[in-house]
Amino acid sequence: MREERLYRLEHPKFQLENFLFDKQLAFVKDIAPFKTAVCSRRAGKTIACAADLVYHAITYPGTPQLYCTLARTTAKKIIWPELRKLNEQFKLGCKINESELTLTFPNKSTIYVSGAKDKTEVDKFRGMPVKKVYIDEGQSFKTEIIEYLIDSVLGAALIDHAGTIALIGTPSAVPVGFFHDAAKKPELALNWSRHHWTYWDNPFIPIKSGMSHQEGLQRELTRRGVSTDDPTIQREWFGRWILDSESLLIHYTEVKNHYDALPSLNWTYILGIDLGFDDADALALLAWSEQTAETYLVEEIVTPRQGITELVAAIEALGKRFSIAKMVIDEGGLGKKIAEEIRRRHHIPVHPADKTRKMENVAFLNDALRRGHFKAKKNSRFAQDSYLLEIDRDKTTPDKIRVKDSFHSDIIDAVLYGFKESPAFTYQPPIIKPKYGTPEWAKNEVTTMEEKAEEYFHALEEAEKGYGQW
Repeated sequence: MREERLYRLEHPKFQLENFLFDKQLAFVKDIAPFKTAVCSRRAGKTIACAADLVYHAITYPGTPQLYCTLARTTAKKIIWPELRKLNEQFKLGCKINESELTLTFPNKSTIYVSGAKDKTEVDKFRGMPVKKVYIDEGQSFKTEIIEYLIDSVLGAALIDHAGTIALIGTPSAVPVGFFHDAAKKPELALNWSRHHWTYWDNPFIPIKSGMSHQEGLQRELTRRGVSTDDPTIQREWFGRWILDSESLLIHYTEVKNHYDALPSLNWTYILGIDLGFDDADALALLAWSEQTAETYLVEEIVTPRQGITELVAAIEALGKRFSIAKMVIDEGGLGKKIAEEIRRRHHIPVHPADKTRKMENVAFLNDALRRGHFKAKKNSRFAQDSYLLEIDRDKTTPDKIRVKDSFHSDIIDAVLYGFKESPAFTYQPPIIKPKYGTPEWAKNEVTTMEEKAEEYFHALEEAEKGYGQW
């Protein structure tokens, strides 16, 4: 204990006021157990998280502090350099573990940096008596994962040290999800203390860039050829919740694309399979019929970290329930070996998926969604993921669309593979003939006779031209 008190005395200069501006300070000093911060890009939220985590590690000896975002690689890219910089700048004497992404302080406090993309990763935090938790990029989390993270894993872990959870991020393209509700829904205002600051509040922007805030924005507006009314500008520069469906890769809407039950028709089934290990295996079962132009997502299975035996068992279970006409599988990377083993050892006839023209396939799917010809239930993984998969405008070029790496969807890839094989788009509605003796029937008869007469005289003219040549 004496060493821990000395450690605190040795770092009196580590004051949050030294490098955080007013709105950042108001957020990190807010003692509410649950709080949110909605920010724009370049608002300085990362340094606020890093400084507050270090401050808590120094101030509360022997306590775990946690920073997590959707993917571990993203977490390492976002905050790890800032934590290392603070350790060096203030000579904190932390023991750094690069493989585990931990900083252990001389007073036995530890900052953990991690991903939390699925329940397996989230369960690693179970039993950790955390003092401070930052969940960054909150807009990128699926509701079921972030609810599990807060309600089932971290909630009880806060009790030991009267800990707090800070949920922070930028507005998503569609104003839905756990982060949006916590930050905006009036009925949750008593549960979450809410904060908001943006690029315009950050006084360090002109110092670092040599440009005023307005000059920086104007440069982006000129580059993109848009005005400040553009939804992406409103979200990313002003931190406002604006519906921006054009920024989404997949254009699912509940109004056009939700269905409650599969119609009673003669269905043919197609199975799309996306492989992953660090990500997840995803199975998407689609149904199409010669009696309709619509394709339906009937079943979806997403399983992380499973072996080939478990994957085959899942495919066979679907095969027992549905008469699957065709199966297409991702053969990229190690997928080709896995597909070959599935074919040879398990005698399942999987075909290679078409991955070469992914963006073309996305365009076909979006066209079907726009016309209401692709159906998926509103609570499906496909529908929920479609609200999170955003186009990266900074990396997109005229000949290639890039997707933001903050979120990856396995089920959407599986759906794309299966939908490419669906012939439903060739459907032609049957011609309904008018009833005999009705005015519509008489009109149709006249039209038919006129057409036949026109064809007859046209044939005569062509024949006469031919005789003249001979």
